[in-house]
This record gives sequence, structure tokens and C-alpha cells, in this order.
Amino acid sequence: MTPAAAKAAVDAVRAHFAARMRAGREAPAIAEELARVLRLLDEVDFSRADEKHLRPSGHPVVTQLGQVMRAAESGPDDALSPILAAFLPILDALPWRFSYAPRPDMPDIGERMAWAELVGPIAPFHSRKVCLGLTAIGPHLLYPAHRHPAVETYLVVSGTAAWTAAGVTTRRPPGDILVHPSNVVHAMETGDAPLLAAYAWTGDVETLSEYVDA
Repeated sequence: MTPAAAKAAVDAVRAHFAARMRAGREAPAIAEELARVLRLLDEVDFSRADEKHLRPSGHPVVTQLGQVMRAAESGPDDALSPILAAFLPILDALPWRFSYAPRPDMPDIGERMAWAELVGPIAPFHSRKVCLGLTAIGPHLLYPAHRHPAVETYLVVSGTAAWTAAGVTTRRPPGDILVHPSNVVHAMETGDAPLLAAYAWTGDVETLSEYVDA
């Protein structure tokens, strides 16, 4: 993956967030966090990239995403099409990773979900204030209850999944934006289709997520 391709993917998400802000229809908590994400991304030096974090990971999650590619070819939501157009050609070149400790009850979870960070402490574009990347979760998979100090924004790009936060579960289709406050317990579960979602972290972006039910 080239630095230009990584930057184009970041820019597609930034542009989508900025357009949502201009539309002025987001809930106050979401609008406030989107503004924070955009402000912190403006501070990132995109003129140079850390080449070692541009190397493809070869993670098996990429094989779970064929449905995403086919859905995109059949005509995605116009508002999301620039994001898909930026990410789909580089899906197999992204630095996918999965950093949780093994779970005996879910031995294959680390092969069926992962995230690829393009901005952050260990990402092509370095920042200790904001992260931005892509999360992929294969079909029929529960991402178990977890939490982290960072405030997290998710934009659902492809796939409708059940999202649970603070004990409340809702189904979230493509185009939905949601914010997880610091340390709120949350989980996601996919159905027949894999989930592809852009995410951003602010606040303490260096402390990793932890399961709360393992």
C-alpha cells in the first residue's frame, strides 16, 4: 500500500464526517465528537508515513469480506461510495491486526475479525491524540463485550449488525454513526453479512481495549 492510497482512504472518511457536520442533523454528542476528530486529524502530519506500518498483514479477515465487495459493485449508498472506492482496492494491503488475548470459548475470533489503523500511535500516520481506521467483522460473529478509555466513533460502511452499548441493543445499517463514551461497555454481532466500519478514537488512544466478560 502506498502512502498516497492510505491518505486517500483517510481523506474519504474525513470528507464524510465533514459533510455530516455541515448537514447539521447529527445528535449533539455525535456532532461534538465528530468536530473533535476532525480537529485532531488536522494536526496530523500526512506529508510522511511510517513505511513499516504500510506493509500488508495478510490477515485472514480479508477473505471474509467478499460480500462487501459484491455489495459495493451493485451500487452502494452515494454518500458512502467514496469511502468504499478508497478502501476496497487496498483491503488486502491494509495492516490488519487483532490484539486481544486468546479466548478458549472463541478460539477463531482472531481470524474472523480485525482492524486496520491508518492514523494512531502505531499506524502509517502517527498521532498520540487520535486514531482512525477500519474494523472488519466476519459474518455470524459476536465481538464480545469490551471497553476502553478512548471515546470511539463508528461509521457503518457495509453490513447491518446488532450493536449493544450500556445494555441497549439496536440494529445499525450502513450510514449510521454512533459514539461510545469512554469506558462504556459495548459489543457488536453480525448476521449473514460481514461488517465493515470506519472508526475513530480520541482521548486515551494508547490504552488497548479489554474484554469485560472473559
